[in-house]
Amino acid sequence: MKKQIGMVGVGLMGHGIASNLLRHGHALTVLDHPGNQPLDALVAAGARVAASLQAVAADAELVILCVTGSPQVEAVVLGDGGLLAHLRPGTVIVDCSTAVPKSTGRVAAAVGRAGGRFADAPMTRTPKEAAEGRLNLLVGCDAALFAELRPLLACFAENITHCGEVGAGHRMKLLHNFVSLGGAALIAEAAACARRGRVAPAVFAEVLAKGGGGGVALERMRPFIERGDDSALKFALSNAVKDLDYYATMAADSGAVQAIAQAVLSDLRLGVQQLGGDCYVPALVDALARD
Repeated sequence: MKKQIGMVGVGLMGHGIASNLLRHGHALTVLDHPGNQPLDALVAAGARVAASLQAVAADAELVILCVTGSPQVEAVVLGDGGLLAHLRPGTVIVDCSTAVPKSTGRVAAAVGRAGGRFADAPMTRTPKEAAEGRLNLLVGCDAALFAELRPLLACFAENITHCGEVGAGHRMKLLHNFVSLGGAALIAEAAACARRGRVAPAVFAEVLAKGGGGGVALERMRPFIERGDDSALKFALSNAVKDLDYYATMAADSGAVQAIAQAVLSDLRLGVQQLGGDCYVPALVDALARD
């Protein structure tokens, strides 16, 4: 069944989600915000643009959040003029952001008290797959809500994993990003060392690819290592720092070892310091190769 959907956060990932929802015939209202990607194509496809969260929630059966992190989710849902004050009974909030699980639990509880329902459904993959409707979603909610949401989520996701109750999706996303970004940072550090040792970039990448260094992380870093092309991993260094910081918080909350996570954070923070937070993760090679 076609749904009335509200959406907050139409950035690099959210834009692809929105376009696929419209392609599948759903009615969509998006919040006007300076952080959005251009909305012209979405409006031409039938999206409405709202000036306030109240207007986003007014007719929505379901609201999708795709914002930067926990502070933004809390502000959008719990803040003055936020969604919580305007939810219709039974409205579902689906949080596709990356968030700290403790915060997710607080937000979900507040939504429940207000008569709504909540699922965390963070994403993996890149803006390319978002535009193609081929994201991976890691969903945290009860089994009944997951079954209800799955057909809608399939409009913009290829692989949808029910990770457990509320918060489990965000926990799995942080675990995933620690491994993914940790691999990218490891390769960046090795590539910087190779550059200092005058190892040819193509040789470095080829040898890794044919041995134990092969894999998704290398393939996303390889175009930059070989020819300075960062388009295979359009993920800002500032977001990488945020995600690893969230992982470290989660690990500390559970008493888990996080020595490698702290080393990855150190490299990423150096990248932000030297290059700026808007640079994509592959450029970390340049920061680590500097004298």
